Amino acid sequence: MRTAIVTGASRGLGLALARALAERDWRLVIDARGGGPLERVRAELAGLTEVVALPGDVADEWHRSALVAAAGDEVDLLVNNASLLGPSPLPALADIPLDALERVYRVNALAPLALIQAALPRLRADARILNVTSDAAVEPYEGWGGYGSSKAALEQLTRILAAELPELRVYAVDPGDMRTEMHQAAFPGEDISDRPPPEESVPGLLALIEGDLPSGRYAAQDMAAAVS
Repeated sequence: MRTAIVTGASRGLGLALARALAERDWRLVIDARGGGPLERVRAELAGLTEVVALPGDVADEWHRSALVAAAGDEVDLLVNNASLLGPSPLPALADIPLDALERVYRVNALAPLALIQAALPRLRADARILNVTSDAAVEPYEGWGGYGSSKAALEQLTRILAAELPELRVYAVDPGDMRTEMHQAAFPGEDISDRPPPEESVPGLLALIEGDLPSGRYAAQDMAAAVS
């Protein structure tokens, strides 16, 4: 049975992907900061596959170590999906509190790298690493300086890891606009019901997980449209 670690799996894209992997008989190690929602996901998916759910913060070293230990000796897939938006409403970069910016960087850039480092001895030679990014990493949207620059750092880390670890497939995947709690927090008081649900991005992620595409940056919704 193939084993995957999926962070941020209690809602949104992480939950949608975890459901799809469970349906494909993947063994799952999932996490989220909220224990209650995560336990509900574990109970749901346990009817399909083996699931280990560990509440905690990916920015904490002890939690990352627990995730890797729970995955066992061989890991086929690591999905760094857990992310932090930062202050809401989104402040201008000139006004963002530096302690908040530091926290965003810890969760969105440093924690994914640290989890990869911890999991690397257990990753199979053909394993996949998916680092979930955003178009805010490449487009200069006003108000998105903290989140966007943290994802830009994650993308450069991804590119370098791909060059240094040619035996693995290392992907930065942009899921596109989605109707999620995080996206709503970025636009407080606005109606975002026109955004697609995260489930529409999952086929693009599965194309990377199950296919043979080279390491690189991919847009999940474009890939989903191509395979549909």
